[in-house]
Amino acid sequence: MLRVNAINKGIVLDHIQAGNGIRIFERLRLKGADYPVALLMNVESTKMGRKDIIKISDTLDLDLTMLGLLDPRISVNYIEESRVTSKVHPGLPERVDGLIACKNPRCITTDERHGPSSFTLLDKETKVYKCSYCGERVRM
Repeated sequence: MLRVNAINKGIVLDHIQAGNGIRIFERLRLKGADYPVALLMNVESTKMGRKDIIKISDTLDLDLTMLGLLDPRISVNYIEESRVTSKVHPGLPERVDGLIACKNPRCITTDERHGPSSFTLLDKETKVYKCSYCGERVRM
């Protein structure tokens, strides 16, 4: 049995779809962290069957929109004195700014001088977003 100790202060990203933890780990740039980090993959779960978990023994300013976009079922647990002090379920965001690139070469967002891209959620089930500027659809 694999054993990972509780953390005193930090963040636990839980309920990550199995296999998706490495993508989130890389996106958060945790590989070179100078504090303890644990990536647990394919952990048994009664609700999900299998899941990934990331334990971070430090406090970070997390982009909850990005986390919800990468994995809508993720839960973010903030830990103080080895206890969960708050829990956030970001879910699939209704609006995403600057995280998705529009694939339409004629879209104004492909111009370097324009600000960040902006997408709105069209269909929660299929995870389809629409560019707010040109209407291009992107499936996540």
